[in-house]
Amino acid sequence: MPAIDTLLIANRGEIARRIIRTGRALGLTTVAVYSDIDADAPHVREADQAVRLGPASARDSYLNIEAVLAAARQSGADAIHPGYGFLSENAAFAEACAEAGLIFVGPSPDSIRLMGDKAAARQRMAESGVPVLPGFDREGADDATLKAEADRVGFPLLIKAVAGGGGKGMRAVQSADGFDEALAAARREARNAFDDDRVLLERYLPTARHVEVQVFADGHGNAVHLFERDCSVQRRHQKIIEEAPAPGLSEQQRHDLGQAAVRAARAIDYRGAGTVEFLFSPEGEFFFMEMNTRLQVEHPVTELITGEDLVAWQLAVAGGRALPKTQDDLRIQGAAMEVRLYAENPYQQFLPSSGPVTQLRWPDGVRVDAGVEQGDSVSDYYDPMLAKLIAHGDDRDQARRRLVRALDQLALAGPHHNAAFLRRVLCDPAFADAELDTRLLERHPHLLEAPATDPALLAVAGAALVATAPADGTDPWTALNAWRPLGRRRTLVPLRVDEHALTVVLDDDRASVADRSAPWTLHRHDDRFDLHWGEHRLSGLALFSFDDRRLTVFVHGQNYQIETHPARESERAGGAGDFCAPMSGTIVTCHVAEGASVDAGAAVITLEAMKMEHTLRASAPGTVRAFLVKAGDSVSEGTLLVDFETEEE
Repeated sequence: MPAIDTLLIANRGEIARRIIRTGRALGLTTVAVYSDIDADAPHVREADQAVRLGPASARDSYLNIEAVLAAARQSGADAIHPGYGFLSENAAFAEACAEAGLIFVGPSPDSIRLMGDKAAARQRMAESGVPVLPGFDREGADDATLKAEADRVGFPLLIKAVAGGGGKGMRAVQSADGFDEALAAARREARNAFDDDRVLLERYLPTARHVEVQVFADGHGNAVHLFERDCSVQRRHQKIIEEAPAPGLSEQQRHDLGQAAVRAARAIDYRGAGTVEFLFSPEGEFFFMEMNTRLQVEHPVTELITGEDLVAWQLAVAGGRALPKTQDDLRIQGAAMEVRLYAENPYQQFLPSSGPVTQLRWPDGVRVDAGVEQGDSVSDYYDPMLAKLIAHGDDRDQARRRLVRALDQLALAGPHHNAAFLRRVLCDPAFADAELDTRLLERHPHLLEAPATDPALLAVAGAALVATAPADGTDPWTALNAWRPLGRRRTLVPLRVDEHALTVVLDDDRASVADRSAPWTLHRHDDRFDLHWGEHRLSGLALFSFDDRRLTVFVHGQNYQIETHPARESERAGGAGDFCAPMSGTIVTCHVAEGASVDAGAAVITLEAMKMEHTLRASAPGTVRAFLVKAGDSVSEGTLLVDFETEEE
C-alpha cells in the first residue's frame, strides 16, 4: 500500500483540528473541507488547503459523499480521515473511497456495516463468546411483536435504534404503560437521524457503568487494547465526562475486559482504531453494548495515560504498516479525565444553544481540543460541542482537581454552555469518590440546579472592579459620580446584574447595596480578582467590554453580565401556559387536538433539533385553544407554538 502524502479530513471542528495537528507533525499535507457557514472556521484556517463542499446543511456538505470525493480529487489527496460522526461509520463511503483509489483511514466496509447494525453485532458477539445482555434483536419485527417481546425481556428495558449512535433513537422504558409512546418516539428519532427506524430491545441495567475499551488492529494479524475508559457520566445517553483508567477495577477485571474487546475485534477481522463498549454491573459482570468503528471523542484520555498518538497509529495502519507496539509494550501512566464543553443550557434539559462566541480565554495547564475561537459563531446546523478539556495527573484525584481548576480559569461568553454544570459534577462527593453509573445525574438531581450566586455580591464585585479599573484614557467608566463627604471618597455605581437593577455605594472601606452594608477589599492580578465583602467572598475572572459598557464576570465556569448604565427592561407577557420554542427546530407532531383539556405533564407538541426530539409538556392543567404551527414547520427560538389557557387563567 502506498504511503500517505496528502491527507483530506472529511470533518470539521475540534476533531478536524486534532487530525491536522498530527498530520502536520508527520509531515503530511493537510486538506480541510467546509460548508458555506464554515468558510472561515478554525480548521479551514489551519489546514494547508481547503475545499468547499456545499451549503450549510450537513446533508449538502459534510454528508455529501460525491462532494467529499470531488474535493479529494481537486486537492490531490491520497487518503481521507473521516474523524468521528458524519461519514466516519458509513460503509458506502468507505467503499467509495476504495473505488476512487483513496486510502480510507478506518476499518473495512464489511466491519463498519456489521457493527453498525446493532442487532447483527449482538449476534456476532454472542457467537464469539463476548457476553451480551438479554434482549430481542430479530430483523424486521413489527410494533406488536416488539411489545410482546418486551414483556418477555422484562422491565425496565431499553429501546435502541439498530443503526447509528450518539444516544439518538434510544428510550429507557420503566413499565409496559410507557412502551407505546417510547417506541413511537424512538422510531421517529431513528428515522430522522439514520433513515432507518429499526429498533432492538435490551434489558436495562439502571445502576450499570459504561466502560469501554480502546482496541487497535492492523493488516498483519496483530490486535491490542490500550486499556479502558469509564464514560458513565452522561446526559440523554450522551457522554459528558470520560476518564481513564476506569476507577475501581481489579487487575483481573481489567484483563478480562481487554481480552473480550480484542476477541470482538478479531471476530470481525477488524483493522484500525475501534472502541468496544460494555455495560459493567455493580456485581462486576460486563456485557457488550456496541462497537464504534472509528476514533472516539474521548480518545485523548487514552493518549494521556499511554503516551501514544492514536491518530498517528491510525495513519500508520491505514498506510499498511504494523501496529507501533505490542500488548506487552503498553503501560498505564497515571490517570486522565476529560469534560465535553457544549453550547447548551444544562438547566433547560440541555437544549443546544447557538450564536457568536463574544469572549473566550482557554485555561492553562490542561490539554484543550477546541473547535471554536473568540469571534466564531456556533451554528445550530451541527453538534454543539465547543471543545474538550483534558487533564492528566499521577492519580484520578489529581487529574480531577486539575480539571476543576481549568474550568475556574475558563472564560467563555456568548451561547449558553455547560462549564459550571461540569464543574459542579466534578466537585460532587459522589463523583469525587467514583460512585459512578449511567444514572448519576438522575440520582443527584441537585447537580442540575442552576448556580445561585448572590446578585448583591456580584454587584459589589462589579462596582469594585469598575471603580478600580486602570485609568488609561480609554476607559469610559473612570468618570463615575463621586463626592467626598467629610474627606471620604464615595462612588455611586448603578448596575444591572442579569435581571436585577442595583446601585452600589462604595466608600473607601465599605460597600452598600440593597440595604446591606459591609467592609470590602478587592485584590486584582491581571484579569483575576478576589473580593471580600463582609463574610462573603467571590473569586473569578473579569473581562471588560468598553464599547457597550459591560463587564463579564466568570465564577466557577459560569458567566454573569454586568451592565453599568442599565437600560429599562421590557416586560413580556406570559405564564405557565406559554409554549415557546426553546430552540430553533422543526415541528414533529402535535399530540392533542385543538380544544382538548390536558393534565399537567401531558405531552402537547414535539419539535426536532440537532436530530433529537424535544417534547413540550403542560406545566399546569389547562386547554389547548389552538396550535399556532403545524408538523413540518420550521421555527426559531422563542416562537410561540401553542395558544394554551391554564385552568387558573
